[in-house]
Amino acid sequence: MTAWRHSRGYTVNHTRVRRLLRPMGLETIDPKPRLSPPADGHTSYPYLLRGVTGDRIHQIGSAAITDSRWQSGFVSLVAVIDGFSREVLSWAVSITMHVPFCVDALDQALDRGRPEMFNTDPGAQFTSHVFTAPRQKGGVRISRDGRGRALDHVCVERLWRRVKYEAVSRRDDQTVWDARHGLARSCAFDHAARLHQALGYRTPAAVSCG
Repeated sequence: MTAWRHSRGYTVNHTRVRRLLRPMGLETIDPKPRLSPPADGHTSYPYLLRGVTGDRIHQIGSAAITDSRWQSGFVSLVAVIDGFSREVLSWAVSITMHVPFCVDALDQALDRGRPEMFNTDPGAQFTSHVFTAPRQKGGVRISRDGRGRALDHVCVERLWRRVKYEAVSRRDDQTVWDARHGLARSCAFDHAARLHQALGYRTPAAVSCG
């Protein structure tokens, strides 16, 4: 904005521009700090993955949430992944980032097996009591990310990158129903056909079946 004003012959610095934009509620479209604040009154849990390599199925479970732009607006996506096999244990789609659809995905994942540890970021969806209670009841040890732990969810983030490139940008989907089917197709292909370098160029299906 400062450069644009200069091109129009106005003498102004970026500090003045920022001060004038603030009361108008105008800001740049870019990532902001603290995008995943914890829920009010949440319980603090230790970080349990330090030094853990993840060498067997059902050792580490991981969940992450993202949003994606579709032609009809934004939808929120959540997935639960086994940290060793990279298998997508469950996923869900919602038009909001509220807790219930995350809990639905968690319940589906726990029905398929209970990990020894379950790690998430400290976002409000994952620190709410309704999300932590099923894990505590099932004897799952809860692990929580701290500062500098962005790579703990890299397998989930890579899934989201693939979904956005393959199921979003190359398709003309219009509805949440289309988004759900696009995610289902991506997860099914990822499980049965995609070769993962970290798995010795095997598929999650081959690893999970032994």
